[in-house]
Amino acid sequence: MSTKENFLNDNTKRVIVIGGGPAGLTAAYQLVEEGVAATVLEKALIVGGLSRTESFRGFQFDMGGHRFFTKSKAVEAFWNSVLADDFIVRDRISRIYYRKRFFDYPLKPLNTLLGLGIWESLRIIASCLRWKAFPHPVEETFEQWVTNRFGRRLFETFFKTYTEKVWGIPCTELRAEWAAQRIQGLSLKTAVLSMLRLRNKNIKTLIERFHYPRLGPGMMWRTVAAKIKERGGHVRLGSDVVRIERTGDTIDRVVILHDGCEVPIDGTDFISSMPLTELVRKLDPPAPDDVLAAAKALKYRDFLTVCLIVNYRDLFHDNWIYVHDSEVKVGRIQNYKNWSPDMVPNPDQSSLGLEYFCNQGDELWNASDHELVELGKREVHQLGLANMADVVDGCVFRVEKSYPVYDAAYREHLTILRKYVDGLKNLQTIGRNGLHRYNNQDHAMLTGMFSVRNLLNGESHDLWAVNAEQEYHEEIHVDDAEQDQLVNPARL
Repeated sequence: MSTKENFLNDNTKRVIVIGGGPAGLTAAYQLVEEGVAATVLEKALIVGGLSRTESFRGFQFDMGGHRFFTKSKAVEAFWNSVLADDFIVRDRISRIYYRKRFFDYPLKPLNTLLGLGIWESLRIIASCLRWKAFPHPVEETFEQWVTNRFGRRLFETFFKTYTEKVWGIPCTELRAEWAAQRIQGLSLKTAVLSMLRLRNKNIKTLIERFHYPRLGPGMMWRTVAAKIKERGGHVRLGSDVVRIERTGDTIDRVVILHDGCEVPIDGTDFISSMPLTELVRKLDPPAPDDVLAAAKALKYRDFLTVCLIVNYRDLFHDNWIYVHDSEVKVGRIQNYKNWSPDMVPNPDQSSLGLEYFCNQGDELWNASDHELVELGKREVHQLGLANMADVVDGCVFRVEKSYPVYDAAYREHLTILRKYVDGLKNLQTIGRNGLHRYNNQDHAMLTGMFSVRNLLNGESHDLWAVNAEQEYHEEIHVDDAEQDQLVNPARL
């Protein structure tokens, strides 16, 4: 009898999935499809994790702006099967705000030249040629990686301010591998060719269209959660894991705090997308001191979204705008009506999401909702995007542990944690926070899919290697698009 048959025929098998984001819900959905008992434990009162959709006065707010684009046929098939006609196609329209001007992104020749001026454009090209001729011999930091490919002048123009606003650390401390994952397919050459429409037509260096759920990404994950329950699984919201009890290298149960009471939940196998640092700190008996020290040292970046309702039908045409300006605190602005008209209940109004990158406990994070809404109103007015008088309401949503930080010491600490967690026999960690890797939504889902294949089929997929190939997330070779290099979609 195969490993899968053994597992499915064992009625005592109970899989506990910690975390109700894309990774955890995908894993649970795959399990219940195979008839395996699965329970999802989610701390929040809403599913979706970092890809959730919040609501306020009938307006829908996407926490981060989640484009649904993937190179995996399995993930694409999953999305389409879940939402069908509610999965719409959108054009990507975005700009950069820099020196009180707006630049189309991807870059367009006339717009860029008019914005920067011909002399500044020539200086940028000269800087690129200088750094191509005499590059940094070692690329350890984000600054070195970008400078070697674009030159220092373009780095300081279109990379430095926004990146440091997002991460809260200097670009000299941010590791180069983050740049390799996010922007590898771009160079000054490809940017210029793209501007002049001369790039290889078989390569799209910046995805120009994407799918999106009609009511935001949360619509996808609410539907998946409902399907899990329809198939006999459980999705328990408001269930904060406070302790993970083990015997040696085997997890026995998790203890959740639900309605103020501790509730033990036994399981035979565990899949976790909760932050890796929290998982390690909640083990009982505790992990060794060096492992706990490594967990304490790993860092995250948080953010909050100031959501504004504006009495104006059409504010601007972008889906989102990157703000490369140190005079304001906002880092990125979402225009939800341009993601999907159904995100806004009143066609005569618009809604904006102003993203502020911060750390839990700092001045921004601790500011009152009223103070943050007033800050948002002032800054959209300062940027010329909306008049303060037209902003009629607002609210704030805080998102913890949004970005695993790739600082100078993270690799050393992550290696210690990985070695220890991999030694726990009936536990697999998945997702962005479960692996402390800046994964996109589709990569997070793939880790969930692979974890189930490991469990049911006895396969040996390295979940830590998903998205570790440092392949640019938005570069796709059209000729290769028909091939799914990651998973076999037949299981869906």
